[in-house]
Amino acid sequence: MPPPSPSPPSSPSAIFVIHYLLLPFVFTAVAVSCSPKDGPSVCPPFSTFPPPYPFSASHGCGHPSFQINCSSPHSTISINHLSFSILHFDPDSSSLILTLSDTNSSSRFPSITLSGSPFRPSNALCSRLNNLRPCSRPNATCHRWECGLAYKSALLRDCIPARRPASDQAQGCQNDAPLLNTLLERGIEVEWDLSEDFYFRSCRTCHLNNGICGYNSSDPRKQFLCFHSQSQVSPSWLSRHVHGQLKLLGSILTIACFVLLVSVSMVILRWRFITSSQANEDPTSMILRRHRSLRLLPPVFTYEELELSTGYFNPSCKIGDGGFGSVYLGRLSDGRSVAVKRLHRHLPTAAAAVARALFAKSFCNEILILSSMDHPNLVKLHGYCSDPRGLLLVYDYVPNGTLADHLHGCLRHQRAPLTWQVRLDMAVQIGLAMEYLHHSVSPPVVHRDITSSNIFVEGDMRIKVGDFGLSRLLEIPDKLNSSSSGGSVWTGPQGTPGYLDPDYHRSFRLTEKSDVYSFGVVLLELISGLRAVDQRRDKREFALADFAVSRIQMGMLHQVVDPKIALDGEVKEGVHAVAELAFRCVAADKDDRPDSREVVEELKRIKSKNH
Repeated sequence: MPPPSPSPPSSPSAIFVIHYLLLPFVFTAVAVSCSPKDGPSVCPPFSTFPPPYPFSASHGCGHPSFQINCSSPHSTISINHLSFSILHFDPDSSSLILTLSDTNSSSRFPSITLSGSPFRPSNALCSRLNNLRPCSRPNATCHRWECGLAYKSALLRDCIPARRPASDQAQGCQNDAPLLNTLLERGIEVEWDLSEDFYFRSCRTCHLNNGICGYNSSDPRKQFLCFHSQSQVSPSWLSRHVHGQLKLLGSILTIACFVLLVSVSMVILRWRFITSSQANEDPTSMILRRHRSLRLLPPVFTYEELELSTGYFNPSCKIGDGGFGSVYLGRLSDGRSVAVKRLHRHLPTAAAAVARALFAKSFCNEILILSSMDHPNLVKLHGYCSDPRGLLLVYDYVPNGTLADHLHGCLRHQRAPLTWQVRLDMAVQIGLAMEYLHHSVSPPVVHRDITSSNIFVEGDMRIKVGDFGLSRLLEIPDKLNSSSSGGSVWTGPQGTPGYLDPDYHRSFRLTEKSDVYSFGVVLLELISGLRAVDQRRDKREFALADFAVSRIQMGMLHQVVDPKIALDGEVKEGVHAVAELAFRCVAADKDDRPDSREVVEELKRIKSKNH
């Protein structure tokens, strides 16, 4: 039986009129429902109700992937049909720490995927899963739950963890369910990118027009809508017999239709112009422009000027490489020699989106932090360039290499051994730089990556601490903001293996004591001349902290001290005192570590006895 013939379409002009007459009433109804109203005083972990965009507790409001159910003690959010409890929300880094709401769902955890949603696993979570290794039994560096998770190569598909050989898998733990529960209790950190999602880009335009961001909840595609609150009354002539009235409206409102068409065309053209200008603007430029009124930013260089200063980034001018970019020696037009750091941009497609966000964040972070600081033992930032062709930072040129080069040698540069007096002077200067960051800057700054490779040595053997790409400000805590409290901030662990604070790695709570731990590892490097991580050592002593602490506890410090240090009477006493200070700095519990002021006072006392 053939299907019934469809009704003849109404005239285009009538459809146009009725469409734009109905939209304001629909928008008004939804805008009212999205407006603040009486509700719970809080919606954990958000400090207000309703929660801020893109989160929403009402259908049709906010972002469709950020709909939450306010409850106590934890609100919940659904991602790919799985319900998660929100343990923590960090508005500064656009991240959430989640755990499955249903603890019996742990058996399904390996199949969790964030694909198709705006969320992605944080780099800290991916790094943790990728760096796990098999172990035969739990010990100080390999916990039982990590041992089991080492074989869950599909635990979070979005991380694409490295697979383990079958021979390794056979040595692992047998019962993974309680191990997965342990990870769930700790929480997993997920992030989202404001620049990659269509909803966020459209919402910026909506906010410019004083609109409220939402979507059509009755549409399976959940199309974005911008609601405008208007005081209008639904016309009385609207009824169920729409088709008959459309013809009448088409003839009566022809003039009104023309006027409306002109108005809408102007709005569309304006919207396209704004969207185009925002799409073409570099994200880093947007971030820095927002902060220009708050901080005195350094000068801006042109890409051509810096390109010319480095011989068009000639490989012969390269003086260093790092995880975020390469460093070139440059000579500016005024004759100054500078170090030009060029952040990588050309990466594999699969990693490009995440890498761009990381590099932009690191780039802006370093500019905003260094522009407000001035200390003789910190690298000075002379300027920057934010260009679609590359992100460039211009620093002091420190010609004598890094502390790592001097301690561990470098194939290209054979350097003279460091005397104990020089090493002690370096320790004092590094401590002074760390004390300045923690106690002389407001709000305090945690460097998060104090390593021998980020400590630069001048010709007179004075040092400068650099590379602030991972640094964080410890914001002054707000009573209603749970993202920071009492000189700490909740964030995914980041840093260099061997220097990363184990307490921070466990708790996700960053404090100044995390820098003290890293500094303690640098002190052990100065004493021993050994690398912070060396896989040639026993697997339980890959980390220098584990290697040195066990010997200091057993009274065998002589097995740790660098043979290049001549241990006479005063020097031996100084080495023992610095080793004791390093032992306190690398304590597993942050509360057992001294603060940076205590560290500097102790180093000055030791130095005075060695003169």
